[in-house]
Amino acid sequence: MTPKNSKSKIPNLLPWLDVLAITAWGILLLRYWLTGKLNLLIHPNYFWLVQITGISLIFVGLLKAQEISRRRRDIVPNTQHISLFAPGWGSALLLTAAILGFIITPQVFASDKALKQDVSDLVANTRIKPQAFRASVRPEERSLVDWVRTLSVYPEPDSYTGQKVKVQGFVLHPPDLAKEYLFLARFVLSCCAADAYPVGLPVKLPNNQQQYPADTWLEVEGQMTTENLAGKRQLTIAATSLKKIPQPQNPYSY
Repeated sequence: MTPKNSKSKIPNLLPWLDVLAITAWGILLLRYWLTGKLNLLIHPNYFWLVQITGISLIFVGLLKAQEISRRRRDIVPNTQHISLFAPGWGSALLLTAAILGFIITPQVFASDKALKQDVSDLVANTRIKPQAFRASVRPEERSLVDWVRTLSVYPEPDSYTGQKVKVQGFVLHPPDLAKEYLFLARFVLSCCAADAYPVGLPVKLPNNQQQYPADTWLEVEGQMTTENLAGKRQLTIAATSLKKIPQPQNPYSY
């Protein structure tokens, strides 16, 4: 009798599995927002959508829990619906994914993804959208992404020779770049992490004995110059100062 009774109770527990899965996802979305991890996954313009979705999922979960609590009778509905999974499997998968989301912290994209492109593609990424520039903005106030956007509008590197620069980014070591150079890059987020793409500029080191491991974050100061890299004339930062900095709380640009 005991095995049969335990089996008969399983269908009554399945609706609670739905409640747990829905509520867990709502809490997870709000947790990412409150802990500042959401900016690693989605553009800030869409934060409001995530917030509304998280609150809505929690609200739906509470409503469903109230509905189940009102139905104390041990009745299994005769209605059936077509599903790719056995009853409860879909909710179990959603709940498992939510639990993993609580355990695993989102990671920032790094050099392993950025190095899938050539140096010339990183400097002149066709996906980056030029924005309006103000003549009053001094060159040393431009960010790394601002410089790449400027190049996409005015691509002649000699036009910037001698201009001061102060930018931040993480280190890349492309295999076709000489030892006296490194590449400074940042990822640009258009919508979400799935469409993030890297951009940046090569940096000529003051001497080739300085070692900066890949993915190290640097603040680089210097002047713009033109160098012949990988058979192409490239706008390059002739560095006079390289300072290691912590990874920014929001490492992406928009």
